[in-house]
Amino acid sequence: MNARRSKWIGAWFDLARSTARASAHIQRAAGKATAKRAAPVLKKTAAQMLTGVASPTRAPSTRAGGRWEEGRWGLGPLAMRRYRLYLPPGLRRSLPLVVLLHGCGQDSASFAATTRAAANARAGSYAVLLPEQAQEANPHRCWNWFGHEQLVATEAAILKTIVDHVCSTHRLRVDQVFGLGLSAGGAMALTLALRYPSLFAAVGTHSGAVPHSASSPLQAGQAMRGRRQPHHDTLRHRLAGRRLPPLLVIHGDADHGVADANADASVRLWLDLHSPAKITQARPRQAQRGQRRAYTVTDWKHGGHTQVRLIRIAGLGHAWSGGTARQAFSDPHGPDALKLAWRFFEATVSSA
Repeated sequence: MNARRSKWIGAWFDLARSTARASAHIQRAAGKATAKRAAPVLKKTAAQMLTGVASPTRAPSTRAGGRWEEGRWGLGPLAMRRYRLYLPPGLRRSLPLVVLLHGCGQDSASFAATTRAAANARAGSYAVLLPEQAQEANPHRCWNWFGHEQLVATEAAILKTIVDHVCSTHRLRVDQVFGLGLSAGGAMALTLALRYPSLFAAVGTHSGAVPHSASSPLQAGQAMRGRRQPHHDTLRHRLAGRRLPPLLVIHGDADHGVADANADASVRLWLDLHSPAKITQARPRQAQRGQRRAYTVTDWKHGGHTQVRLIRIAGLGHAWSGGTARQAFSDPHGPDALKLAWRFFEATVSSA
């Protein structure tokens, strides 16, 4: 076994041993905000609860057209993750790819249902990849966005390898890969972009903690409450002049699981790492469709192109905006977060 493979496997074992206490800490903090809403779906059988998924869902079907594929990929036999890939019907050209990273208490099936991934992908003519956290790596299925350097690096490398694998085996545009995650998945999506800035054409976080702000469970809890900041200079040194992809941040102003101060911190991080480029903040604009929750959109632009967008949704707690009603961590009353994200992603490509 070569030294590189041995390093990854050793880190994976460290990850598996150290995440139980960490994930429990985060789950308690995030769970307080959604306990009442999630209570009905949490009254499932013991077998369902042992899956680590708050609202277990059947595997997504292809009755409305297109096809779902399942697979496993990673750094080797001891560092694999499952994934689901949706390809819309009428595939005659290479498609953009949206990578969706679920939050704690979710898996790829429940997150596909929450986000209406297939319906949105058909409407937008893009493919959707949903990696799935292994319960062995985290009992509550949280992506491990915090921890010591090698643990976070290993998890990020596994996810990048899955994206690369899917792009190499399907008709997908490697120059139009976009990342978006909820909560721990949002923090992990930004972590991926900071480690591999050329992986995504644009990246987004929904209700996520600011990345690289914690190296222990205690610090993670503090970060989720908005009491920790990442070390900008360390990240700037790691980027070594490489340019970050455009950023979308979606957050509810009533989120008590991950304080919306994290949204502001993620925006500041991206803006600071863009320096010395001159970024101009546009005037915030209000939006609302029908009876859905109102939201405010603020853009920061460079050379006429939006580099950072912050969408703050009024009254939204720690839940996916516009999600299906029967899922935990899902708010059906908000604007559709995946539609908002796709508009942003499309615009960044068309203006490039």
